[in-house]
Amino acid sequence: MDSPTVLRRRLGSELRRLRERTGRQAKFVADELGFSATKVSRIESGQTTLKESDVRAMLELYGVSDEAELRQFISLTRRSTQRGWWHDYADTLPDWFQTYVGLEADAARIRSYESELIPGLFQTAGYAREVFRTFRSEQNSDQAIERRVKLRLQRQELIRNPEPLAVHAVLSEAALRRAVGGSQVMTEQVGHLVETAQLPNITVQVIPFSVGAHAAMGTNFRILSFAEVPGEVVFCESVTSSLYIEKEADIIRHETVFNQLTSLAMTPEDSVSWMQKLVTEGYGA
Repeated sequence: MDSPTVLRRRLGSELRRLRERTGRQAKFVADELGFSATKVSRIESGQTTLKESDVRAMLELYGVSDEAELRQFISLTRRSTQRGWWHDYADTLPDWFQTYVGLEADAARIRSYESELIPGLFQTAGYAREVFRTFRSEQNSDQAIERRVKLRLQRQELIRNPEPLAVHAVLSEAALRRAVGGSQVMTEQVGHLVETAQLPNITVQVIPFSVGAHAAMGTNFRILSFAEVPGEVVFCESVTSSLYIEKEADIIRHETVFNQLTSLAMTPEDSVSWMQKLVTEGYGA
């Protein structure tokens, strides 16, 4: 059964198709229905839960009057509002990251570049806990931190399912050298990463400092591909928000950069050997 996130993306894609068929621009739709341009964009990209009243208003504007077609859209709208398992953690997650967790749950493949952190899908509890403590705030209590750690570990079931998520991660050497939580935490973390990298659906490559400059310096990104919904999404995260990129030219650019990174990085086999050596010699050596 398709998840709510997939259904929202499908619904948004269909509404965009109808708008384009009528020759209307998104701004026109926003002005006619009293929406913001951002709302129209988020609806069409599947990043927001739709109200039936909004869908009916859009369908009327696009001239959809066939009763059977209307029922299909309303049924899809209702199904898309169902809650995913991650909503049980809504008290510890910002809305923008709930969207990402939903997309991640629906993805068939993720390609990512990380300059500073071990990817969340590969983190140990100790490493994740230290990361969350670093960003402690008044709302980020010890209890909230433990719930976020639990969520992170539950997300990792995606890579060990019977039909597992495929992940190809390129990491800067800095992500492995930075002593998050100290030597013991990092030794455990890098050891876990070595084990994870040897799963058939996981590829890990390390870009050593010796490579010098490359096209992704100063950035992190993830390219998510889906089996059920055409198109891809690039996810970029900052301290307080995120950016979801779906413009084809921008996705192609990120794919080009990712391919460049894989050619600069050590091979997957050499990356595993390098990480094993890092653990054996003592973290930070």
